[in-house]
Amino acid sequence: MLNTGSTKLIKLEVTRALRNKKYLFFTVLYPAALFLMLGGTLSGSTKVMGTELTMPAFYMVAMASFGALTAVLVGNSERIAKERESGWVRQLRLTALPGRGYVLAKTASAGVLSLPAILVVFAVAAVAKGVRFEVWQWFALIGAIWAGSLVFAALGVAIGYLASGDNVRPITMLFYFALSILGGLWMPTAAFPQWLRSVCEWLPTHAYAGLGQAIELGGAPHAKDVAILAAYFVLFTGAAAWLYRKDSLKA
Repeated sequence: MLNTGSTKLIKLEVTRALRNKKYLFFTVLYPAALFLMLGGTLSGSTKVMGTELTMPAFYMVAMASFGALTAVLVGNSERIAKERESGWVRQLRLTALPGRGYVLAKTASAGVLSLPAILVVFAVAAVAKGVRFEVWQWFALIGAIWAGSLVFAALGVAIGYLASGDNVRPITMLFYFALSILGGLWMPTAAFPQWLRSVCEWLPTHAYAGLGQAIELGGAPHAKDVAILAAYFVLFTGAAAWLYRKDSLKA
């Protein structure tokens, strides 16, 4: 559970991010623009290879997931690495905020910031390409994609404590692009060779995209996808907590 200190830190993180013009462009507007370029130029009846989804429906979930991933992974890791170098994290350790509270607060605040990216992509898909679903599907899609983004928020915290301010960007970009491409957020994995598809099926981004795709087809998220994301969340959160404690010993 989040205590008062963690709640205040979440509010501070959200306020800082919303004032950042780079955040507004790269996490809110950029994914929507990519949707129009990748999925918005083709016929609404064109099916994506290996799925029963139309191009606009497939790329709506893919770009909403990509936008959420950008918000929670890229921004989180770089902010934490810079805060460590500036001494801000050292100051927080002098307060009553426990280590687990800091990790959870960073994860939760990043999750809050992923919501605008999801909503904007959905609005563009509905208005520009006439994507239509039942009311329950829209709410289920928002909930599933938002909740799934917390997995990558935890990864962002871990990278922020693993990397220094000088090398955090290349390390983050490596994870960012590899997970996005191999997870099927930019293109359907059905176009990959069989051996690569077998590997991609176990990536968190592949399972993440699968949540929304299952809902779009009228069903519930597959148990395998949920289990994969849960396992990665435990792994990334545990790594973030361990790296935080390790960094505390150096201070």
